[in-house]
Amino acid sequence: MPDMVEVVIDSVRVSLMSPQRVVVLRQTDVERYLAIWVGPYEAESITVALQEVEMSRPLTHDLLKNLFNTFNAKVVRIEIVALKDDIFFGNIVANADEKIIDIDARPSDAIALAVRTHVPMLVSQDIMDAAGIVPERDLQAEVPVTPTDDTKPQVHPSTDDEESLDVFEDFLKKLKDDPGDEEEKPKS
Repeated sequence: MPDMVEVVIDSVRVSLMSPQRVVVLRQTDVERYLAIWVGPYEAESITVALQEVEMSRPLTHDLLKNLFNTFNAKVVRIEIVALKDDIFFGNIVANADEKIIDIDARPSDAIALAVRTHVPMLVSQDIMDAAGIVPERDLQAEVPVTPTDDTKPQVHPSTDDEESLDVFEDFLKKLKDDPGDEEEKPKS
């Protein structure tokens, strides 16, 4: 087994631009994250298991867990072992009849199974080095803060941003111009 690092699920997020979801894995020993795009059904399956929601009928990953149990096999861990052309490759490591078996799997399916079986999730060190994300430290120190603004950062938009903000300014002006006001306001 190559150098592996243990991760846990930090969150499951929704992309507002597509039907895709993102599972964010967090390395257990340092603050480093790995984002893996998954389909909506796999994300739902992971979320249902994380929230321990009881379903009236088994989902696909519940069925897979039941099959392992029926055949006296035990899921030992799941692994994310490769990243090729922006595609992650996973592996389910199981013990059946005292024999270790590696089963090729999509990471999303392996993660959904790991959540149900409460086994460790491991990621190759090479993948974490290549695709891991370390949040910026002391971000507030880089953003100027006005002393009278209760520590809210000042935002200074660029000229391109100023043009796109005009739409919002117009909207806010319309909100301020309440037709129920007794005093007539000048129109702009």
